This record gives sequence, C-alpha cells and structure tokens, in this order.
Amino acid sequence: MIVRWGIEALEEVVRELGIAHGLLVTSERFASLELPVATRFTGVRRHAPLETVAAATAAAEGADGIIAVGGGSAIDTAKAVSAARGLPLVAVPTTYAGAEWTEYYGMRDEARLAKTGGAGARTEAIVYEPALTLDLPREETVGTALNALAHAAEALYAGPLEDAEMGARLIGEHLPEVVADGRDLAVRRALLEGAMHAGRALRERGLFLAHALAQALGGRFGLPHGALNALTLPPALRFNEPVVPTAIAALGEALETSDPPGRVASLARLGGFERLRDLGVPAAELDAVAREAAARPGARRNPRPASVEEIGDLLRSIW
Repeated sequence: MIVRWGIEALEEVVRELGIAHGLLVTSERFASLELPVATRFTGVRRHAPLETVAAATAAAEGADGIIAVGGGSAIDTAKAVSAARGLPLVAVPTTYAGAEWTEYYGMRDEARLAKTGGAGARTEAIVYEPALTLDLPREETVGTALNALAHAAEALYAGPLEDAEMGARLIGEHLPEVVADGRDLAVRRALLEGAMHAGRALRERGLFLAHALAQALGGRFGLPHGALNALTLPPALRFNEPVVPTAIAALGEALETSDPPGRVASLARLGGFERLRDLGVPAAELDAVAREAAARPGARRNPRPASVEEIGDLLRSIW
C-alpha cells in the first residue's frame, strides 16, 4: 500500500499508478476540489445506498482508476466501484472512519432497511491531508474517531497488536484536544494518524460485536455509523471482558484508564452520544435489531458467543 501525506502528493501517486483518466467519487462537499481527475461523480450518500453505488459504477465507464475523497460512505462507494470495474483506487479520507484500509465495503439496501456489502476493492494508495478535516463538525469528528477506536479495541481481542495500541493511544489523547479546538491542524493530524493505525489494525483483525450492533442499527435506521459505534462499543467491551481480560487491560493502558468502557463512553459524550433514544431509535424495534445483529459476521466471530437475548439486553442498556 502506498501511503503519502499532503494532498500535493496525489498527482504523483496517480501518475505512479498509471491513472490517466481517473474518476473522482465524492459528495457535493468536495465537488469543486481541484484534483488530477478526468471525470467526477459527486452523488455520494450516507451508507453507500445500492442505487448510489450503481450510479457511480455507471459513471466509471471509460475510467482507468478511481480517486475517492470523503468519509467512509465515499470510500465504500468507491471501493464497490473498484471491485465491480476492476480498477485501482486511491483513497483520500476526510474523516477518521478507516475504510481506506480494507478491501471489503458496506452498502445499504434502502428497500430492505439492511446493511449489505462486498469485497475485492483494489485500494492501492492512500493520501492523508489533515487540512481536509478542519471543517468536520464536532459530531462527525467524534463519531468517526470512535469508529476508529472500535477498530483498535476489537483488534486487541486476538492479542497484542502495535497498530491497535498506537491507534487507541493517539485517539484517546488527541480527540479531546480536537474537540476543544477543531481548527488546530497539528492535533487534527495526530488524530488522523491514530485513525490510520486503527485502520491497519482493522485490516489485520476484522470486526466483532460492537460493529455488528452498529451495522444492524445503521442498516435499519440509516443513522451515522460513527455515532452508533460510539454507543455500542462500551457495552460490547463489558460483555467481552470476562473472556478477553488481557485485551481490555491493554486497551485501558493505551487509554490511560482502569475503566476502558467508561473512558470510551466519556469520549462518546464529547460528541453528544449518550443513548440510542436520542438518535430516534424506537424501543419497540430493539428485539428486531438484536436478531439482525446476531446474524452478522462480526457477532458470529465475537470471542464470547452472544445470543439474540443477550444482544437485546446490550441494546436496552444503552437505549
């Protein structure tokens, strides 16, 4: 994987990969950004709906590479196009989601109110530009950083991992600083470095229970993935602690706390994330969400088996 820092490196990366007719995949927010691309698709929407992915794939006709600029939804949309067209992808992440590090991607079937996905993206380069995160709203900053923290935390279930520990440490240290002054480029860069390490940990170890809960909730209600991870990670950590105490202790050391789930919850509150009900999740649908979450790969791979009933109890604990 080619990794460069600074948007000025993008032109050289594109040339190095032999991309002459690149398609930009992004949202309206970055539609007019001056970039070395031939064509532009600017219709990215949250959760990468199937219809949006189909439109982006059609827009890639004649392209010889994809340049994705944006958060997890933009990068997941671009990864789906990369897989469908067999094209190289350059990711320029503008949040802390970490989607740039995996070949698999999530999409949303809006008709079925469910998350789906695929694999096979050809991400060949990542260009990090902290300046593109400076205008990120507080809620999105905290939510996507907590998503990254979940990548690091869950990666530790399988044992020590330097990227996971470094990612958690940098996120825990610098997220409060970014919330205090979101225009400070140095701390934005440090937080982005934390997300980068967490993304590497995600690529090596995969996803588990907290993400399964967030994916089930996001698929059903279309809510931000980061906000949902901010809420689901603390109860998942508490649930798993009896079987992976060493992993939870390692997370605590990285976060400089004796109560890792409590520390995660306090970080989540920086974004205003406290209860599922605040996001509009109805209590009457928690059992249905539990059934959907239990069927997801992350729940099935979890180090401690979780029944539908247990997952329902976890959801009610944060409702």
